[in-house]
Amino acid sequence: MKRILIELPINAELHCHNSFSNFHVGNEDPPYDCNVSIRDQLVRSHDLGLDAIFVTNHNTLDGYDQLLEYKKDHAKFKNIGVFPAEEITIDTGAHILAYGIHDAIVPGLSLEEVIDEVKKQGGISSAPHPFSLLDALRDNAKKCDMVEVFNSNNIDVISNARATEFALNNNMTQVAGSDSHVLSTLGRCVNVIDSENNLDDILSAMKSSKIKISQTGYAQQTETLEHLRYKINTSREYMADYISEHYPNEKWLFALLLRIYDSNQNSPMWSLFYKIGIYLMKRISQKINFQNHDPSFMRDRNLATMFKMAL
Repeated sequence: MKRILIELPINAELHCHNSFSNFHVGNEDPPYDCNVSIRDQLVRSHDLGLDAIFVTNHNTLDGYDQLLEYKKDHAKFKNIGVFPAEEITIDTGAHILAYGIHDAIVPGLSLEEVIDEVKKQGGISSAPHPFSLLDALRDNAKKCDMVEVFNSNNIDVISNARATEFALNNNMTQVAGSDSHVLSTLGRCVNVIDSENNLDDILSAMKSSKIKISQTGYAQQTETLEHLRYKINTSREYMADYISEHYPNEKWLFALLLRIYDSNQNSPMWSLFYKIGIYLMKRISQKINFQNHDPSFMRDRNLATMFKMAL
């Protein structure tokens, strides 16, 4: 009797970073982006039962080949599909995800140029965190093949709500992304893809919208603060230069905060600052995403202007 093999849908992580994302983020961000190692990324993927992960490091394909090499040397991970992707910064500072490409796409191109290059390489484009306060494509997300309607780091919640509304209004394929920069958030968001576990079939399924969100979850306060501590502890020189250039009159305040931070990195005060920051962020997001305020002021990263908008 002939056996019939039934292919089950695969559980995939579509937006995660590892340590090879460092020094590729861009001039406006600290050089150290993520401290997740290749080994830890594969171990957690295995422990969570993920079938596939796309490594979406910033402006580079580094980290993909290294994962494949480590996987080849460790039979434990043989059933995890590891596939190439890149999170590209375009000329406006917004981000776009490219799945299934084989050559890295340089940052600084226009959205149209990036999408053309993704198509030339047979890949699929997606708009990550399309209505976040920074790095967002906003209405231009409709030019992509898919849209990320839930991003774990959109902790203002409103940005995700606006993305979902946008996707529904434009009849776009919806996906979710963990946007993992710390190990514990890997697999926070999972997508089920109706395909075999190989790149060609997965890309074909994406093109045919044979993908759906099966799990979502926000980054917790402890995880967000963990990522911030990593950036502060590794990028002090960059931060000092950035503050001197953009906030010369507030250098004393940042220096004071840094001294307090060094005295107790786990002080309850940082939890209070986090809660205040979330409150202000939600007010800004509400005004931008549902009251049609111009979001361009966010690109200047002027704290006084941001604070004024939040009040």
